[in-house]
Amino acid sequence: MGARKRLAAEAHKEAAKSVFSATLRNIPSSPRKMRLVADMVRGMEVNRALGVLKFSTKAASADVEKLLRSAIANWEQKNERKAEAGELFITKIFVDGGATLKRMRPAPQGRGYRIRKRSNHVTLFVDTKTNEK
Repeated sequence: MGARKRLAAEAHKEAAKSVFSATLRNIPSSPRKMRLVADMVRGMEVNRALGVLKFSTKAASADVEKLLRSAIANWEQKNERKAEAGELFITKIFVDGGATLKRMRPAPQGRGYRIRKRSNHVTLFVDTKTNEK
């Protein structure tokens, strides 16, 4: 590895120390359904977001709640202290499409209809209001 590339890698590592995130990959639901849940909690304080997700009727909210708890634990691990009430906020949350399984379904008159079983990846960032840019 060259000197310039090493310096860039070290700078990237330092920047990653101040970012508190969690990622959930290959969730077997469509990205469109997951984005509805992500939009519900975007920008919220984490305790309020946990309450919203717990009482939501959408199936995808259980996955996002699990992800949020993981992101909070990551923040507590890196800062070596417990998060206080009203301190942490969801700064960014986004949903990307994952792999799509393609299946065939029998249809009338010898045809076959294509079924697309979609999956998604969710990434969530938490931080305090004072550190938010």
